[in-house]
Amino acid sequence: MFVDRVTIYVKGGDGGNGCLSFRREKYAPKGGPDGGDGGNGGSLILLVDPSTDSLRNYVFNNRLLAEDGAKGGATQCTGRSGKDVTYKVPPGTLVSRITQEYDNATHELVTRYEPVADLTQTNATYVLCKGGKGGKGNVHFKTSTHQAPREFVPGTPGEEGDFHFELRSIADAGFVGAPNAGKSTLLSKLSAAKPKIANYPFTTLQPMVGVIEFGPNRRGTLADIPGLIEGAHENIGLGHDFLRHIMRCRVLLFVVDTAGTEGRNPVADLEVVRTEVALYSKELSKRPWCIIANKIDLPESVEHLAVLKDRFKRIKIHPVSAETGEGLDKLRKWLDEKIGQDVDW
Repeated sequence: MFVDRVTIYVKGGDGGNGCLSFRREKYAPKGGPDGGDGGNGGSLILLVDPSTDSLRNYVFNNRLLAEDGAKGGATQCTGRSGKDVTYKVPPGTLVSRITQEYDNATHELVTRYEPVADLTQTNATYVLCKGGKGGKGNVHFKTSTHQAPREFVPGTPGEEGDFHFELRSIADAGFVGAPNAGKSTLLSKLSAAKPKIANYPFTTLQPMVGVIEFGPNRRGTLADIPGLIEGAHENIGLGHDFLRHIMRCRVLLFVVDTAGTEGRNPVADLEVVRTEVALYSKELSKRPWCIIANKIDLPESVEHLAVLKDRFKRIKIHPVSAETGEGLDKLRKWLDEKIGQDVDW
């Protein structure tokens, strides 16, 4: 099960209370104060783990709690501190704090999402909720004129709140297009990813990320999201749920079925998809992009390819056949120039 959005409650551990105690021994029946301090509460920490690719672990575990600190004891014993708790999240997780405010105009509660962390660095950690501090025992309040203090300080509560976790896949370039345009086949031919490939719409039900190798120490990443149809920005089809996964892409690769199989018009499909991306995010629509004219091995592609080149004269067009491999070497070379990065082993 692929899950890329969850809402959870998070709480750091409470600090332990300071102790109110007086020394009482056989030969010191009226000893002074000896109450110890409380232990600190544990913190809740997020770890960016590259071996995870989904937030499904939090579907049935939506309350994350750290351990409380123990109360201070007699004879100035400090309470045990609560243990920090670490939870793993995939790279690309955006964490937002959820707050609610009353809107006087509409007389309704308005939910707001305030981003607090964008976790993209592998193996990085982030303290989401700090534990509370332990309180002071009554031994700290002893003075020459106040020899039997009954004051002590309770521990402070740990930080808490409702948070929204949203996964945005990390990839250098993203395949975007209508259903059955051949995006998954291209991903499988250019990278080691093994997406599901079949001849029916919405075969791809979740984003896929693959690594494309350009050389011994040079690589890039490609993302494939489910096909977009008209109205995707309004939650029609699967596009609205997964468009967020190309928000981090530096280059957008618009894949079209140049052969026009299933009676589709490649130019119309491209214009629809471009419009949906722009309606979803103005920022995303301004990213560098190119056209991958797929299925040129079919005879019907000749006329449509000419129309595409005439309609988009200033845009780079890559005629390819994901099925036969024609044009993929040139596409790989172009991608190396745009997204290729040296890998430091």
